[in-house]
Amino acid sequence: MLRSAEVDTYREQGFIVAEHLIEAELVDEIRAEVDVLCEASRNVTENDARYDLEDSHSSETPRVRRLKAPHLYSGAIARVARHPGLVAILRQLLGPGVRLQTSKLNMKSARYGSAVEWHQDWAFYPHTNDDLLAAGILLDDCAEENGPMMVVPGSHKGRTYDHHANGRFCGAIDPADLEPDFERQAVALTAPAGSVTFHHVRALHGSALNRSDRPRRLLLIQYTANDAWPLVQPVRDIAQYDSNIVCGEPTLAPRLVPAPVRLPLPAAEHEGSIYENQRTLGHRFFERYEAGGA
Repeated sequence: MLRSAEVDTYREQGFIVAEHLIEAELVDEIRAEVDVLCEASRNVTENDARYDLEDSHSSETPRVRRLKAPHLYSGAIARVARHPGLVAILRQLLGPGVRLQTSKLNMKSARYGSAVEWHQDWAFYPHTNDDLLAAGILLDDCAEENGPMMVVPGSHKGRTYDHHANGRFCGAIDPADLEPDFERQAVALTAPAGSVTFHHVRALHGSALNRSDRPRRLLLIQYTANDAWPLVQPVRDIAQYDSNIVCGEPTLAPRLVPAPVRLPLPAAEHEGSIYENQRTLGHRFFERYEAGGA
């Protein structure tokens, strides 16, 4: 569990890192299953319900940039999503009732992996309250040159930015709309494999290219408080919805808390993962970041 000071840091800054939370044996098991899934992508030629592929992907050089909802088809990932140490921290940060929302495994190939433009997860799935977070399980040691997730401290207490381009949702913020020198405030969430990052759903974050000769694989599992209900995607199967509860009791009474909301509508021109959504963003921060040699 986190110390009380660490919980306070999360409340104030919008993120925290718990090092060495997941045992090495389970991390190794996840890696092995991911390797099998990536090898199978040689036979995949376009994005589908499971794979999001780099533009340079081929059968000879498979490059997967995301596995979508891997907890549904990876036994090891399904187990880590309910890991006792992870759940103990989720209870500290979200309260006694916690629901697994979804998962994704973002993979940055050595010296290549795609950047993710600045955004807030809240823009994709606003709820009746903002007790939501993403837990990021590092499958590899992650340093500055690996393209780590970067988070702007305290941004979860500010406004909800516009994530639209050309009148449609794009899942990214135009850099011109961000505060001057915001990137100087950003903190890189670097840590050894098996560590877990936790970032608030409204925290401003993004990541640059992987400049290292090592892969950077980050398993992101999204969680909500049990009484946080989605504003955009209706719950059609309550039994299935409640089967995702990892601790606490189900409720039919959503908790309403004022929070700045922008709906992700009209839908993105290129629907799919965040990489596809962000294709229509006209001004890209990380291209400028790379060009400047930062």
